[in-house]
Amino acid sequence: MLLDGDDWRARFRGFQSEAWRLEAMPQYLMPQEAEEFAAFRSGARVDPLTVSSAYTDRLRRQAAEGRSQGRVHVVTRPLSDYLRFEFHRYYAPHAQAGEQIRILDVTDRQNPLAGVQDFWIFDHAEVVLMNYHSDGRQISREVFEGDVSPFIEYQRIAVAESVPFEEYVKGLDL
Repeated sequence: MLLDGDDWRARFRGFQSEAWRLEAMPQYLMPQEAEEFAAFRSGARVDPLTVSSAYTDRLRRQAAEGRSQGRVHVVTRPLSDYLRFEFHRYYAPHAQAGEQIRILDVTDRQNPLAGVQDFWIFDHAEVVLMNYHSDGRQISREVFEGDVSPFIEYQRIAVAESVPFEEYVKGLDL
């Protein structure tokens, strides 16, 4: 089953304890970000401490309710322009709002999750596969119909092999 619109948003309203994502791509080309990304590439910067959005508000509410949201992003250096933008524009304020963001840098090591595609897992019970073109344009979101235990293991590996976002970016010029 493909997810879009309210069916997709309902996953974030309805999870009980944890929503978690694996991100494995160096960029995500989202039309709604195009203008802001272009400005970032031209030198514009946003103070992450001043970013407030419906997303950060939701993260704060979830944290206050005892519901966690997290992710691990698999990266290689040098970081793509998009990753630098994402770290600055999204990850910094989202981490401050309560999202548990971690980075798995595989520049000088074997990727323990090679070949695993992007996904979300909700309450260790439902997996949504995130389908993208190789350039980062989203194709679809698809509910996985099968045993979720491999995805629980991918999450365990990703968390064990990664470091907190705040630790990873110390000393980086974003």
